[in-house]
Amino acid sequence: MAEELLTYLTRSLVSRPDEVKIEKEQEGEITVFKVSVDPEDMGRLIGRGGKTAKAVRELVGKAAACSEEGRVQVV
Repeated sequence: MAEELLTYLTRSLVSRPDEVKIEKEQEGEITVFKVSVDPEDMGRLIGRGGKTAKAVRELVGKAAACSEEGRVQVV
């Protein structure tokens, strides 16, 4: 559920959604999602002062907790 939400949110925020790539890695008990977007969309995804990126991280983390997927980290 967390990966699907992250994909949906990221693609909704950028102007080139087909350029979104999400890699999933397991580091111990933590699932790490590495997000790559078109360089022109980086500012849009990060947001002013990192607020958008922080909001996406929080939403994905809450979704993972609610679905008992464990801890996640979005980078």
